[in-house]
Amino acid sequence: MNPTAFALVSSPVFTLAHNPHGRLVLTLPDGTVHEGVTPVRAFPIAAPSEGLSLIGADGHELLWIDRLDQLPEAERRLIEEELAVREFVPTIRQISSVSSFSTPSTWTVETDKGPAQFVLKAEEDIRRLAGRTRLLIAAGDGMQFRVPDTTVLDKHSRRLLERFL
Repeated sequence: MNPTAFALVSSPVFTLAHNPHGRLVLTLPDGTVHEGVTPVRAFPIAAPSEGLSLIGADGHELLWIDRLDQLPEAERRLIEEELAVREFVPTIRQISSVSSFSTPSTWTVETDKGPAQFVLKAEEDIRRLAGRTRLLIAAGDGMQFRVPDTTVLDKHSRRLLERFL
């Protein structure tokens, strides 16, 4: 590989690069090259910086990384960019309205990515995460929304949300 043609990052154990098509390429110490590698977190919500696997195009694990924060800065940034595309989970900043206080109901929200509307199929689709104030909401179409801290939502949003918790 030509380092000038790729975004190249290396560590003592492996080398990561983006090829000209934007696909992640992993080169192992023995020289084996794997194109189209996908980073996958073991615990994306509970421990996002712990336990990460680099998966090959065939779906098999090629490399295990214990802690993302132990990688060199450039390498970590390259993996985090790939994860950001794969793990698109908007953060709800405000709940504007809900169509009904029974499910299914249509929610209109403001997120860090802009306005959104989704259907909450059942109250069980709102999961409490570590602590009582962190939530993960699964929309009817499979999209995930997060609420990192319900206490920072405005009063109107908290009132609407409390009807479903």
